[in-house]
Amino acid sequence: MTAYLVIREGTKWTDVFRLVEGESVTIGRAPTNTVIVKDERCSRNHAEVFVSQGKWVLRDLDSRNGTMIDDNRVASDYALQPGDVVRIGDSHLAFVHDLSQAFPDPGTVLRSARAVDEDSSSNLVIDAFDDESVLDASESATITHRRGQSRLLEPPDEQEGELMLPNVGRAAANLCRLAFELAKSTDVVSLANTALNGLFEAAHVDAGGVLLRTRGAEGKRTGEKLELVASRTDSAHRYHRVSNFLSGTVMREEQAVLARNILDDSQLGGRDSKDEILATSVICAPIRQDGTVIGVIHLYSTDSARTTDPDELEFTLAVGDTVAVALENLNRQQELAENLNQIRDENVQLREQLGEQSEIVGNSEVMDRVAQEIARAAPSRATVLIRGESGVGKELVARAVHFSSPRCKGPFVCLNCAALSETLLESELFGHEKGAFTGATDRKIGKFEASDKGTLMLDEIGEMSPTIQAKFLRVLEGHPFERVGGSEAIKADVRVIAATNRDLEKEIVEGRFRRDLYFRLHVLEIVVPSLRKRPEDIPVLAEHFLDRFVEETGRKIRGFAPRAMEELLRYRWPGNVREMKNVIERAVVLARGEYIDHEDLVLSTITTAGDTETGISAKPTGEFQPASLAEIERIHILATLRSTDWNKSKAASILGIERSTLDRKIRRHELASERNSDL
Repeated sequence: MTAYLVIREGTKWTDVFRLVEGESVTIGRAPTNTVIVKDERCSRNHAEVFVSQGKWVLRDLDSRNGTMIDDNRVASDYALQPGDVVRIGDSHLAFVHDLSQAFPDPGTVLRSARAVDEDSSSNLVIDAFDDESVLDASESATITHRRGQSRLLEPPDEQEGELMLPNVGRAAANLCRLAFELAKSTDVVSLANTALNGLFEAAHVDAGGVLLRTRGAEGKRTGEKLELVASRTDSAHRYHRVSNFLSGTVMREEQAVLARNILDDSQLGGRDSKDEILATSVICAPIRQDGTVIGVIHLYSTDSARTTDPDELEFTLAVGDTVAVALENLNRQQELAENLNQIRDENVQLREQLGEQSEIVGNSEVMDRVAQEIARAAPSRATVLIRGESGVGKELVARAVHFSSPRCKGPFVCLNCAALSETLLESELFGHEKGAFTGATDRKIGKFEASDKGTLMLDEIGEMSPTIQAKFLRVLEGHPFERVGGSEAIKADVRVIAATNRDLEKEIVEGRFRRDLYFRLHVLEIVVPSLRKRPEDIPVLAEHFLDRFVEETGRKIRGFAPRAMEELLRYRWPGNVREMKNVIERAVVLARGEYIDHEDLVLSTITTAGDTETGISAKPTGEFQPASLAEIERIHILATLRSTDWNKSKAASILGIERSTLDRKIRRHELASERNSDL
């Protein structure tokens, strides 16, 4: 069942993908697909190829522009035949069983005018080797050829004409195929074995090995000794390591050599006669990296009918240089992986520090997204708008942004705009001079001046009066300001973080908030979810507050009773984290045993901001009325739509679903007629 997809984008073949039985291959524009097609007319998830009843089958995944086979659109599962060309936009994927079919010769079955590089499908063979065996060179050994640079890696010379190597086409194809396989290696051993397998296919040898210098103190391969990384033998004898004479010659002169009539050292008395081996020919090529030989490729033949020639010397030298590049890329990948792991560790440490400084507690998915938004917003100087219900911890998020930013050593000043009158708010923001108004007995520095080189958080920004909004907008745009009752122009380098639990868009429509100020504040936005939208954080927060108040009060409370934790998880928390903090503090003070029980929890019956009159209250009251889930959903969605005057975007936000999902539910429950009756 071995098959291949030969991929062409535009006018060039770009890749070869091997199909493996038992694995479904998805094709599309999204990066999550197995085969990624960069074509505008390709859908994110366009098609898939899989095995069914012993055949490879193509299925279109309801793509927008369709999948074509020979100008025919695939409407149902299509059994692929060798030579079929799958067309997706301007991209083509040729299906073949044998890559030789992909070459443009007269016998090709591929219905295309262009060819691709063949992909090696040979299996890797990793044989055992003996580091102690040594192949030595006697005085009768003859080096018949040397090469310093392979012509396979040089640009073609038009003047050579017929003098070009007779097998250059085959050798170049083998080299391209081998380079493709080497690029996929994930470690040095697999890379060396891949190189040997490719060499055994192209050269008349039956034994060989790849040897690399030992690593020095700095981790580079600069040692004097050679270590055997991989070996292979197809003869009855085990692999015999290259002699010091031959490897030293290659490493000293940085040239590949072809030698004949090599005897092993058993003829010199070093081994038993049964181990006597006559190597009819030997190739030894350097592995060169940045002008330094870091290893050698050693190949030899013990069969007199299989002898190596200068063409194979050329090929081995080219493979040696290709292996050097692959090793360099592998080292860089390992360095990048190590750096990535280090960065991840530092990221974890920074997030832990961020949690310590900002006191943000929670490990749910939504809080992870908030932490990511904080990390992205912190390095910038842009204004941040933090939105969320009362008590969700907007100030903690603002602190996290400040302490993660370059301004972390500067001041962090917080001001609640809803706690002061218009006059006092202006004085708090910009300061005042002595005698500016009744009670102004001294000069006072405003929050803007106090936040110079730091961060100013304005909580409940929606409570600002229109007059203060106009002056505040001017300061945000970089203009100097004056203290109340003063004439001196003052400038301050301040990053502003605004927070609100109001619907500012609605405030703008009703004329209570300036449109230009909204756009100036709404540069970066962080939405803090309510506690009921992240119930997995409730136990974590409960334990956090319990530990804090047990330490403060000195009470010997060991934890929560199971029923108490059930109550905490069932409760809707209209006051969010602030309410939980107060509930746990009260329970720690009033608890009568070693564990907080459900009777120690004082929970309110106030509905949450997202609940309506017909919705689910914090605690169920009254007699139970049986109803299906669909009916309860219909009633709740209708009540929410009516409470928002059929504003679907706002209703979807309250319900915690997408706008498109709300539209589907409206159609399912036939709520459009209810809207007509309401109007």
